[in-house]
Amino acid sequence: MTNQAQDPTQFFMTAPSPCGYIPGQMERKVFTHLIGRRAKSLNNLLSEVGFRRSQTIAYRPACEGCTACVSVRVPVDDFKPSRNLARVLDQNSDIIGTLVPNTATTEQYGLFRSYLSERHTEGGMIDMSVLDFTLMIEDSHVDTDLVEYRRRGPDTGITGRGHGPLMATALTDVLSDGLSMVYSFYDPSQTARSLGTFMILDHIARTKRRGLPYLYLGYWIEGSRKMAYKARFMPQERLGTRGWERVTR
Repeated sequence: MTNQAQDPTQFFMTAPSPCGYIPGQMERKVFTHLIGRRAKSLNNLLSEVGFRRSQTIAYRPACEGCTACVSVRVPVDDFKPSRNLARVLDQNSDIIGTLVPNTATTEQYGLFRSYLSERHTEGGMIDMSVLDFTLMIEDSHVDTDLVEYRRRGPDTGITGRGHGPLMATALTDVLSDGLSMVYSFYDPSQTARSLGTFMILDHIARTKRRGLPYLYLGYWIEGSRKMAYKARFMPQERLGTRGWERVTR
């Protein structure tokens, strides 16, 4: 007699809703729960086939007649910053990222609200309460890092920590083959710094230091202005019908 799985994974489908990226398109997602003892291994497995995590849910698009959302990851050992990206690193050489417990703070939430009010007023996240934010940061059954970015201070060389007001924050999952950037936000008044780009560059370096091969950036949509920044990090791999395929330009 064979042993049946004690903790089978069940997948579900959302109802159709308007797509936030392609006008006139309806979107659906397939999802499953990331809870219990199998959450970590399941998150690793599903990330390799294009799923993303939101709290205790792993999901991926399953839209009828549309395959515009493409999973993207950067092979960090092959990455070399372009002149423009190197300039972003130089502009932010006075900022240091510090790994902190994934515990929500009022300072983080204040920055988050400022970011949404300036950059994403049309999105569903604009209505997130402090409780919703806390769940986003803390409700994880997998290995999750939180990185806070502040300016370098007089004691940074000793403590390894930044100084002054919070400038940016990144919530990131640690996978068996890389890091996966779940969500990030930053001070919208610091537009000249390109802090969103800087956090990706910093996470490429963090992935390298961990000896892991990939940084997962989520979904890219060709022609979408909201997603265009992800195409700047080359070479990269995009998930298609034949698996992960390398793209160099």
